[in-house]
Amino acid sequence: QVRLVESGGGSVQPGGSLRLSCVASGYPYSHFIMAWFRQAPGKGREGVAAVTNDGTAVYADSVKGRFTISRDNAKKTLSLQMNSLKPEATAVYYCVGDPDPPEWRLMKELSFGYWGQGTQVTVSS
Repeated sequence: QVRLVESGGGSVQPGGSLRLSCVASGYPYSHFIMAWFRQAPGKGREGVAAVTNDGTAVYADSVKGRFTISRDNAKKTLSLQMNSLKPEATAVYYCVGDPDPPEWRLMKELSFGYWGQGTQVTVSS
């Protein structure tokens, strides 16, 4: 049974930083492409960043240069370092994965079959 558990969310002022973590279990983690999605209030889910098992990463234009996705295949963990946070980053952030997501670089919600429960990030002064 695939299980993804996020942690690290919270409240931060604009310009601040947060680091999200995700622990995976129940499947061969290194075989999965992993990603972070988010859902802001009143909006649909959007891909933030994704990473392959060898570390190749893609980012949404809105977070390039400020967010960094990383993974540790031995520890079965996924991280998202978020710097220079803006109020529009306020959302529930989800850790997601899939062994073979179609067109994974496009980070389409329906391409990823496994989702965590989400962790809230609030950026506000």
